[in-house]
Amino acid sequence: MKTKFQRRLTSASSTLSEAAETTAAELGALYPALAQLPATLLQRVADSLQELSVPSGTVVFDEHQPCRGFPFVLAGAVRVAKQSAGGRELPLYRVQSGESCIISSSCLLGHVDYNARGTAEGPTTLALLPRPLFDELLGQAVFRDFVFALFSERMAELMQLVEEVAFRKLDQRLAALLLGKGRVVHATHQQLADELGSVREMVSRLLKGFAEQGLVKLGREQVEVLDAAGLRKMASVT
Repeated sequence: MKTKFQRRLTSASSTLSEAAETTAAELGALYPALAQLPATLLQRVADSLQELSVPSGTVVFDEHQPCRGFPFVLAGAVRVAKQSAGGRELPLYRVQSGESCIISSSCLLGHVDYNARGTAEGPTTLALLPRPLFDELLGQAVFRDFVFALFSERMAELMQLVEEVAFRKLDQRLAALLLGKGRVVHATHQQLADELGSVREMVSRLLKGFAEQGLVKLGREQVEVLDAAGLRKMASVT
């Protein structure tokens, strides 16, 4: 039985039907590389995709697990992070609808297991492209360019993360995080700590200090920004 995603892409002939052309346009809005594939190859992609819908908090992949295929995120998002033996996490990046995962690509290209954890943020739908077809698609210039463009974009993000962790103090990073979430931040201290790769006790101590300086107001599972200019000044201190 075909998945919903497969039904969207199904073509009755070797050329795309009018309905399938509409589907290709819809898919192209998320993944232009797939929309530019030859019709017969696009059909094979549709037939081979394994669709998976998971609730929020589901571990989609974990360290030391084999990579079963190349994931396309159709809805929702996946949070990718490194986890220490003690349970602390360092968020690396998020894969949202229309994006894919550089670590999955790396595992497939290098024939190695995952070295990070991916967790669904909210209800998430994935479509998994099996390894053999992924290898074949790399022979298509448009798909190959798409995969390596992912590497370029994610590497830039990861280098920025390394710079922040290595050279910026935690109070600066916390101030920048709060500013990036709007006037009222709906999150627990633990959630903020997880995003910063820190521990709740340190983040709570810093937030208390921010509140004492009149920068924020602390509430139940929320932080209200009172002095955005003051937080910006703190975030930019070198």
